[in-house]
Amino acid sequence: MPKGQAPRAIFWVAVLLFAVAAALSLFYYLSPRATLRITTGPAMSPAQRAISTFIHVVSGTHPFIRVEEVPVADLEASAKALEDKKVNLAVVRTDVAAPANGQTIAILRRDIVAIVLPHGSAIKDAAGLARKTIAVPAGPLQAENQRVLDQILAYFDVPAASVQRLVLPLEEIGRALRSGRAAAALAVGPIGPGQAVDVVATIAKATKGAPELLPMDQADAMVKRFPGFEPVDIPDGAFKAHPPVPGDTVKGLAVTYRLVAPFSMLNVVAGAVGRSIFKTKAKLAALSPAGAQIEAPDLDAQNPLLPVHPGVAAYLASGDQSFFDSLQQYFYIVGIPLSLLGSLIAVLIGLWNNRRLVEDQNRVVRLLSLADEALAADGAGLARIEKEFREIVADCVNKLAEGEAGPDRYPVSSLAIDHARRSIEWRKDRLRAG
Repeated sequence: MPKGQAPRAIFWVAVLLFAVAAALSLFYYLSPRATLRITTGPAMSPAQRAISTFIHVVSGTHPFIRVEEVPVADLEASAKALEDKKVNLAVVRTDVAAPANGQTIAILRRDIVAIVLPHGSAIKDAAGLARKTIAVPAGPLQAENQRVLDQILAYFDVPAASVQRLVLPLEEIGRALRSGRAAAALAVGPIGPGQAVDVVATIAKATKGAPELLPMDQADAMVKRFPGFEPVDIPDGAFKAHPPVPGDTVKGLAVTYRLVAPFSMLNVVAGAVGRSIFKTKAKLAALSPAGAQIEAPDLDAQNPLLPVHPGVAAYLASGDQSFFDSLQQYFYIVGIPLSLLGSLIAVLIGLWNNRRLVEDQNRVVRLLSLADEALAADGAGLARIEKEFREIVADCVNKLAEGEAGPDRYPVSSLAIDHARRSIEWRKDRLRAG
């Protein structure tokens, strides 16, 4: 290679390697090729319906994201699967075994904890539930919902054992209150289609009156004791429009279903999952009423159990700009080391080529030296010179055959070999001539 071209070639090799590293890094992070394992929640539960809708939309919107469903027996098992690192995402309910390593990606649903009373009930607060019977709708979450009731009773110093539970199909709850078999009904559901609205409707139909909601005036204080709850204002007419139920705004409690990820999930991944959910909410709502109940977590809310994941918080605070900033950050984290590695490889290649060039130069110099030595050598010395000469020639031929010696350097070596051979042959002739 002519002098001056080697550094230029090394430079362009380094540039090429940097470009390849940058392209690969950008492609890797912008192409969402990933497999996410996610719990589905108990069968036939609101959580399972929400996740099924989410998986359907994500699979259509992001064909390179593969979502693998992991069925679990209940909400406790869902939380434990995340703690045990068996899944990447889990559906949890804040009042049921919140995972210690969980951080919120999205709120899938907010359920009001409602104790529904027939019109004109003498029960005015939770303490009045002592020694009464409460109807509980049968369903996949009836055990979890009864634990919610136990916590409310515990706050008001009402022994849980003193309150009887009557688990009934939804359509029988109204008749149970009308006949006096139950004094109230427990309902855990959203403001909208769900269990709370259905329980109010069946009681209103059976009793021919507007049901009432038991107010939780101490909800703010209860949340401090049971952080799985949230205080909420239930607006008038939330569960029935005419006559309105409740008749006026009532203080209440709520629990939330959340899609959570471990805190070890990269910010850019958590942000991408949250972005996918919030950007496709309209599609989710069109497929299922559960989609309309999805909401972004409140960044100002202090939830010690399941705080917002930093990646989602950054996206919610700054939108797509934050998301692409995160991509850029990971590009630098991966791209720069790769480019440095490429530059190092280019330098090593240059050093290797320089070493081979020096070897070639030394070989030529040695051939010239052998030629000079041969002119005055005696018989023994000439034999030694000829032996070394043959070794050098064999080495040159082998390197040329293996591609280690380029054809561009062959003419110089060939001239040196020819010069050394002529000197050896001349000295042989002189020694034979005596």
